[in-house]
Amino acid sequence: MSTAPRPQPVTLSSTPILIRALKVAAIVTVALIVVGGVAGYFIDSWVGVTSAVIGSAMAFVFLAITAASILIANRSYASPLFTVMFFSIVLGAWLLKFVLFIVVALLLRDEPWINKVVLFGFLIVGVIGTLVVDVVVVSRTRMPYVSDAGLPKPQQVLPNVEIAAENQPKLRNSGEEDSSRGPKA
Repeated sequence: MSTAPRPQPVTLSSTPILIRALKVAAIVTVALIVVGGVAGYFIDSWVGVTSAVIGSAMAFVFLAITAASILIANRSYASPLFTVMFFSIVLGAWLLKFVLFIVVALLLRDEPWINKVVLFGFLIVGVIGTLVVDVVVVSRTRMPYVSDAGLPKPQQVLPNVEIAAENQPKLRNSGEEDSSRGPKA
């Protein structure tokens, strides 16, 4: 009984970038929660603290859904349906974020323990903060313009043609006469 070799998992070059963006965004979100808690307390006591914490956390959750969906979609890189799977997962996550935002907004709309202005303000500050984190992480990453790509093997380009040693181009010896009629360089 022979076992077929398992294909090695492929790590795309975007994976470390997304993981780093998630880590830095988590740190920024914790800092925003601390600052928002203090500012919220001075604005509207503990109601302001709760609102600032929820607004900041919502911004991070929305960033995390997008990054996690891309990381999950990257796992299907070896599949022939990678493009379809990738965009299905990422667009599904965006739809989930949209529905989640609507549901949370409707649930928190009339709650007495929420200050809507503080919640919305820190949600906006958190979204802008996570966008800044994304820009900084991506701009400081050294990545080639073309990554995760390679030239096809001859069997992939011409699958029905055998490549034999006699079909390889022959190198010209320096002692042979050049029979071409074109101008000599």
